[in-house]
Amino acid sequence: MKTLGVDYGRKKIGLAISEGMLAEPWKVVKVNDFEETIEKTLQILKELRVDKVVVGVSEGEMGKESKRFAKRIGAEIFDETLSTYTAQELSREAKVGRKKRKNLEDAYAASVMLQSYLDIYV
Repeated sequence: MKTLGVDYGRKKIGLAISEGMLAEPWKVVKVNDFEETIEKTLQILKELRVDKVVVGVSEGEMGKESKRFAKRIGAEIFDETLSTYTAQELSREAKVGRKKRKNLEDAYAASVMLQSYLDIYV
């Protein structure tokens, strides 16, 4: 089963992919507004032919926006609390260079969130 993990943001979204039990960071997509984010994500879903999409949801205003985004693309939601922090720590421990780490930070966060989801539900 192919699963896409999404770390939603207003300026960029991090994407992670899994075709089994292991989530991997995939890429970061830059966006300008909510509707463009929906359009780009739906295009990616069509191209990848994923079976399931999981959107990370935090607390507060961004959490509400993430839930609205997930609903629009037909995705499940999953708590992403501290996924960005955990991703930063793991990439530092793996000695990933600062520039690469900064460019893929959201994809790493999506991967951490998706792996947590897979560990619990798959």
